[in-house]
Amino acid sequence: MSGGPSRTTRRFGRLSHFALFGLPSLALYACFVLVPIGIAGYYSLTNRNPFNPPMKWVGLRNYRTLADDPDFWKVLTNTLVITFVVTIAANAIGLAIAVLLDRRGWLYNALRGVFFTPVVLSGVVVSVIWQSILTDDGLLNTTLRKLGVDHPPGWLSDPGLALYTLCWILTWQMIGFCVVVYLAGLQGVPHELHEAATVDGAGPFERFRHITWPLLAPALTINTVMMLISTFKTYDQVQVITNGGPGDRTTSTIAFDVIQTGLVGNRSGYSSAVAVVMLVFVAVVSTVVLRLLQRREVNA
Repeated sequence: MSGGPSRTTRRFGRLSHFALFGLPSLALYACFVLVPIGIAGYYSLTNRNPFNPPMKWVGLRNYRTLADDPDFWKVLTNTLVITFVVTIAANAIGLAIAVLLDRRGWLYNALRGVFFTPVVLSGVVVSVIWQSILTDDGLLNTTLRKLGVDHPPGWLSDPGLALYTLCWILTWQMIGFCVVVYLAGLQGVPHELHEAATVDGAGPFERFRHITWPLLAPALTINTVMMLISTFKTYDQVQVITNGGPGDRTTSTIAFDVIQTGLVGNRSGYSSAVAVVMLVFVAVVSTVVLRLLQRREVNA
């Protein structure tokens, strides 16, 4: 008879390895992700107000109020505009910069670091920098006045312009991430394919369209999904730069509205309902987009 370990022993060994390496991570994930989500879901079904106890069960009343609240739909529209504009702009500009930097040499390596620097800066630092530049008496408008522009735009004070200014700031900070991912994809494109296409008479545009772009499908998937998730939960920039203004919720996002409603307005139950809706929306949209882009990867 064989002296090797039995099936039960081997199975116990695998479970012990999982418990040793996996359970601590699962415990942390449950503690800091799953449990807070569960608590938010429970609070969303109550009228919790920490300064007005006792807490009462109200069922779906917060969600019905949410559906009839015009301010929520305005905030949701702002969030969708920011998400759409930043996702498209960051991908397009990031791809263009990555194509220009896909070369060897110390200069291009240095430029890659320069473009990636905003990514590692905190949202608060980026917001303070751009706020000093874009205020009515900031560096940009002061320069425009010296160049002869008598009435420069109110980048942060004009209600029709502030939201798109915020989009530009977010795009500027996230371009570096897209550049790095696209550069990784470009460096994985076989040079033999380009050489063969060149021999066949294909120009730079045709080579990019028929060879490079299809092979960048995984990079496009990563960047798009990451941009969708990151921009949909925008908070820092709104809080520091515009505080939701100018005007009434002109630049407010869902994440900003959750904080304002829950911590400033002390309506924890209602803000939890908004947070749950945001979580479900982000999960559904990101899953759908991920599936569509993965299908494109297969067909590319």
